[in-house]
Amino acid sequence: MEPRPETPSETRRRVLRTPRAAGTAGIVFALLLAAAIVMIRLAIPSEPGSGPGEWLTDPSRRRTVRTALELVPFAGISFLWFIGVVRARIGDAEDKFLATVLLGSGLVFVATLFGAAAAAGGLLATADASGTGHDRQLWFFGGHFTYSLLTTYSMRMAAVFVFSTSAIGHRLGVLPRPLTVLGALVGLTLLFVAGSVAWSELVFPLWALVISIHILVAAPADPRPVRR
Repeated sequence: MEPRPETPSETRRRVLRTPRAAGTAGIVFALLLAAAIVMIRLAIPSEPGSGPGEWLTDPSRRRTVRTALELVPFAGISFLWFIGVVRARIGDAEDKFLATVLLGSGLVFVATLFGAAAAAGGLLATADASGTGHDRQLWFFGGHFTYSLLTTYSMRMAAVFVFSTSAIGHRLGVLPRPLTVLGALVGLTLLFVAGSVAWSELVFPLWALVISIHILVAAPADPRPVRR
């Protein structure tokens, strides 16, 4: 028996479900990543590479860091879902070059984010095992490795993701000009500032939050390319 064809209302409900799911996943990602960054920055005010910090002997700070690290996998899962549904929403109208850059940078961002979290977790576990965490050579290596993954590689890939998403959104007319300009500013910040200015990495989850809210409240746009 052949399946019953969808009615127009059923088709419309199925089509509209994608952008709402994208917006929801983006909001979850933004909130989780921002919470993790804030907790880590508050618990570890100085760069870990500068030496063992007082937070290692403060049980409340160590619990805060552990909680932040536990949020990272869920933030990454939400981000992957966000990528998938956004690309599904774009559909056949996407620019293959930009779409490949968007997907690749998003996957590398998640991989480096998970790597940084795993390195930080391993460093924390080593400090727990030693009781003091004052092995300076181990701390310098682990601290610099974690920070390099997070602020140098992860944030650069986030910048590429922001640039490519903004470019696709501008070409297809699904993002207004103010959001494309915002994307350019956020991308430049992540590319050149995130590695040297504390708290600047927060611009990425804030950007994702703004884009997700726009997806939720804006009327669905026709993703077909404009004929010239």
